[in-house]
Amino acid sequence: MNPQRSWTGGLTRRAVLRLGAGAIAAGIAGCGSGEYAGPARTLRIAAGERGGFYVEFAELLAGQLDRALGAIVVGTKGSAQNLGLLRTGGADLALALADIARGAAEGRVGFGEPLPVRAIGRVYENYMQLVVLADSPVASVADLAGRRVSLGADGSGAAIFGARLFDAADVAAAIEHNTLATAVERLGSGRVDALLWSGGVPTPALTQLAAAHPIRLIDLTDHLPALRADHDPAYHRVTVPAGSYGATRPVETVGVANLLVTTPDLPDAVAAAVARTLVRSAPRLIPPSALGTQYLDLRSLIVTSGIRLHPGAAAAYRELRR
Repeated sequence: MNPQRSWTGGLTRRAVLRLGAGAIAAGIAGCGSGEYAGPARTLRIAAGERGGFYVEFAELLAGQLDRALGAIVVGTKGSAQNLGLLRTGGADLALALADIARGAAEGRVGFGEPLPVRAIGRVYENYMQLVVLADSPVASVADLAGRRVSLGADGSGAAIFGARLFDAADVAAAIEHNTLATAVERLGSGRVDALLWSGGVPTPALTQLAAAHPIRLIDLTDHLPALRADHDPAYHRVTVPAGSYGATRPVETVGVANLLVTTPDLPDAVAAAVARTLVRSAPRLIPPSALGTQYLDLRSLIVTSGIRLHPGAAAAYRELRR
C-alpha cells in the first residue's frame, strides 16, 4: 500500500512549495495573528527514554508552545511505542525515526493495519551509536560474534535497527534488550560487551557513562549499502563529531532522520501552531550539549522521508516562506 497515493489530507514537499495564499488562509483559519487562537488544550508528546536526547528536545518544545497549548512529555521506549500511542489516542504528537514511521504508515514493522501518520516536520538527525568500552578489543560488528550485546528496549528504534544491522553483517551475538539506563549500567560493569543506542549526539546518559568509563563508538558504515537495499533508503552516512563522549576523532556511522509526527485528527490550527514554534523558537529547541545535526529550518523541516506533512503544518510553513 502506497500511503502517498491512498490517503487524502496530506501534502508532499512539492505541494507545500506550490500552496497559494488561499490554501494558507484555509489551513490556518482562526490564526490570523500567526498564533494559536483555538480553545486551550494540553498536548501529549511521546518522546523516548529518560536520559536520551529526544526527551530533552520534547521538554524544550513543550516549554516553547503557545500559552493556549500546554504540553506534557511522555517517556517511552522509543519510536514503535510512540506510534502505538498515536494509534490508541495516548499521544497527540510523537517523535519517531523515519524508517519506523514509514513502516507504520505502510503497515509494516509489526503494526498490522497502516497508521495514517502525518508529519509536523523533520526535526533532528538520529545517530546509530554502537558503544564499547575504550579498552575493548572490539573494532567492528564482526568482532561481536558470540559476545553479549544490548540492542535497546523491545520496540525501540535501536532494537529494530540492531536486528537489521546484525543480519546485514551476518553476525550471531548474544542479544539482550534493555532500556538505555540498564544497558549503560551493564556495559559499565562489564556484563555486556556493547550497547546500541539510537539517538542524538551527545546522548546525556552516554556522556555520563563516558565520564565514569571511557568509551568509543564503532563505525557502522560498511553495512550501509546492505541496510539501504534490504530495508530502507532513509538510512544514510553521518559523522559523530570529534569531542563527542571525549573522542579525539570523528566517527562515521549510520543516520536516519527523526520526525515529529501526528495523525490527521490533530486540528489544523494546532498543527500550524506547533510548526511555527519549530521555526520561530529553533534556537531554544537545541539542548545546550548538542553537537549533532538539527533540521530546524524551513527547507529541512518539510523533507519528511515520504511521510506526508499535516495540512496545518504545511500551511504554516508556506505562510512563513512569504
